Amino acid sequence: MPLEPRVRAIGLALAVGGLMVVIDTTVTTVAVPAIVSGLDATLAGAQWATAGYLLGLVAVIPLAARLSERYGARRVYLTALAVFTVFSALAGLAWDVTSLAVFRVLQGLGGGLLNPVGQAIGLRAAPRNARGRLMSLLVLPLIIGPVIGPLLAGWLIDTASWRWIFLINIPIGVVAVLLCARLLPNDPRSRDDPRSRDDPHGRRGMDWAGLVLLSGGAVLVVLGATAMDRPADSGAVHSGAVHSGAVQSGAVAYAGALGVLAVGLGMLAGFVWRARRVADPLVDLRLLRHRQVRAGAGVLVCFAAAYFGSMSVLPLFVQGVRGDPASFVGLLGLPSAIVVGIVAQVATRLVDRIPARRIVLTGTALGTVGGAALLAATVTDAGYPWIAAASVLLSAGSGATLMPTMTVALRDLDHAETPRGTTLLGLATQLSNAVAGAVVAVTVSVLVTLRLPEEGGGVAGMLGLDIATREALRPELAAAVGAVYLLPVILLAASWLIAFRSLRSPGHDGSGRDDAGRDDAGRDDAGRDDAGRDDAGRDDAGRDRSGRDRSGRTG
Repeated sequence: MPLEPRVRAIGLALAVGGLMVVIDTTVTTVAVPAIVSGLDATLAGAQWATAGYLLGLVAVIPLAARLSERYGARRVYLTALAVFTVFSALAGLAWDVTSLAVFRVLQGLGGGLLNPVGQAIGLRAAPRNARGRLMSLLVLPLIIGPVIGPLLAGWLIDTASWRWIFLINIPIGVVAVLLCARLLPNDPRSRDDPRSRDDPHGRRGMDWAGLVLLSGGAVLVVLGATAMDRPADSGAVHSGAVHSGAVQSGAVAYAGALGVLAVGLGMLAGFVWRARRVADPLVDLRLLRHRQVRAGAGVLVCFAAAYFGSMSVLPLFVQGVRGDPASFVGLLGLPSAIVVGIVAQVATRLVDRIPARRIVLTGTALGTVGGAALLAATVTDAGYPWIAAASVLLSAGSGATLMPTMTVALRDLDHAETPRGTTLLGLATQLSNAVAGAVVAVTVSVLVTLRLPEEGGGVAGMLGLDIATREALRPELAAAVGAVYLLPVILLAASWLIAFRSLRSPGHDGSGRDDAGRDDAGRDDAGRDDAGRDDAGRDDAGRDRSGRDRSGRTG
């Protein structure tokens, strides 16, 4: 059954904004060399064009559900879209690397709201039995964005300037604002709506402590992980003898980065502790009690981090190891973009017809095989056809995994839970992407530095090699950069294992039970779990997990 024209139009309008956000996550990866030369910046400074954007995204995502309930999802979405567009323009006009980083952070603050709020709007607009088809539109940007981004960025950099990777958002953003202003429905839960006066969700106070712990912790984790890239990239680590001052400087820098990372992790742990104890937390972690939400979050975190991380490696391989232009990165990813678009549309439509678990298991298996093939092809410096084929496999796996997983995780949530569910999954996915990008950058810098001559180091040294030196070092550089794919492969395999062990396909009879007749808590009609125990932990003989009966006697 096709989507109603009104719902399809809403989905397409929301997808435009979502696509801009995801593309802008990846474009600066390709543009780093051009930004370094264009703004006379260091590589560490230029990388903040990416890190600052990710920090903005992570910091604001926790506010998505609360702002939607307080001011109305439509108003929040339009405001965020306008903020994103304005600061995209300012990023394109940046006069130095500091102003670029600041504008990218502010751009991320607007962009971080678009996907979770947009998904909540779309899911509310669609009937329950059509949510799978709607998600094929809403989540498509998350799949094709990482592939289209490098293609677009490479073309703009080679034909115009790196500034156009930001300036191109101006006309697209204006069109998106006009479309959404015309098509998005008014939110009945808006605080300004008289009908919401008796709605307790509209009067909830802001959890300021939770906001500080979560946003601050997330920012510090990404900041600490990103800062660990600086010592390696500045030449503090080398193969062979090094200057003692460089070693000491690198050790201090690493210690500082680890300290920031530890504080961030501590704040996140504090947030989890608080969210499990307060009545009205900023992010509703209680949704993880739903088996589908819990399993879906695990699959999404592992697979999305692996997918985004692998997409960050390929531009460095093409430009740094092979010495090819930026536009070639996009051309290499074009087959993947086509395949992922087709697979994503087919897979998400099938979610409404066949058990989603089968689709997700197939997708995670394809992704794992594709990631392993990329690892083998790059470390052996294989030809581009082999690398392209492996990328197609990975992208096909993402198309069959990410959207179906989000669909099945959110489909059975009620009206009030839907925006909180999208916020929870969006935050988990984006934070994993940000951390994955930082970890990949650190790993590449360290591995490449260990293989470069003493006078160079890190990604900056690799990008600055002359043709003769690059050709001489090419086997070692290929092995170094390609080895980074081992991290995504491990995460991809973990996503398959989580889906296999935990993800269940909801029944189609309206009972909410899966193919084995179990509900979200994993219990059957008699209220027993997989081990045959009831809510009190007792088996058919009335004995608990210690073998004691109701009288306290052991058998």
